[in-house]
Amino acid sequence: MVIRILTLLLCFWASVARAQVSVVDGVGNQVVLKSPAKRVVTLAPHLTEHLFAIGAGTTIVGTVDYSDFPAEANQIPRVGGYSGWDLERITALKPDLILAWYSGNPNNQLEQLKKLGVPIFFDHAKVLKDIPTVMKKLGVLTGQEANATQLANHFSSQLLQLTNRYQLAKKVRVFYQVWQKPLMTINDLQIISDAIRLCGGVNVFGSAPSLVPTIDEEAVIFKKPELIATSGGEEANVLDRWKKWSVIPAVANHHLEVLPKDILVRLGPRMLAGTESMCQAIERARK
Repeated sequence: MVIRILTLLLCFWASVARAQVSVVDGVGNQVVLKSPAKRVVTLAPHLTEHLFAIGAGTTIVGTVDYSDFPAEANQIPRVGGYSGWDLERITALKPDLILAWYSGNPNNQLEQLKKLGVPIFFDHAKVLKDIPTVMKKLGVLTGQEANATQLANHFSSQLLQLTNRYQLAKKVRVFYQVWQKPLMTINDLQIISDAIRLCGGVNVFGSAPSLVPTIDEEAVIFKKPELIATSGGEEANVLDRWKKWSVIPAVANHHLEVLPKDILVRLGPRMLAGTESMCQAIERARK
């Protein structure tokens, strides 16, 4: 009888262990769920893209403004945007997991979020090779481990191919324009700079002290970039301001590149395509 009870207990605990899932998030926190998440709130557009890409899009019950890819994401209820969220609305959705962007969401709201008592996974990807790691962890948390692993391995493989292709190429000086009013760029700690480096480019403002510094036109002229690139914007003439400065090599040689919108600025699966588009732009400037 004792043996039978012990056997039943072992089977019970084994089934519990199989159901429970656990990962370490981007800031070192252990995220433990009793079972794969069924109701998820995503607090950044790229996290929404991640879940759809790995086959877990139907688990999303709430998201933020600009979560517009794929098209199905437009139908998900909104709980806020980059400037903050409605915590009561998040609570009402009864999520069993919240996905947050550690460096992109407001710090004060992240602290409030922790008080809800819902497990939170913080994405803190800093370089391109972090993205497939995030994919795999989200796959574990949503029960889509096989799909996520396959997608992550493809991402890593394509990234390696790009690295091998451009690592010995001639360096090209790049100015990446984040915003034009005010004029803003990025330093070397921002993940887009990692894409520029992989493609054989050099971010001319890489040593700037802040992640997204505000600069002026004179600073860009002084840096003499060979390529001026941006990821688009609401205005069609987003780079036209530079055409009057023929002393800039990028302008003199007609290397003003508007890259496809969103795919390089969101830290999700499409950043691979965004990196490829950056490499192609740099290669055109190189030639």
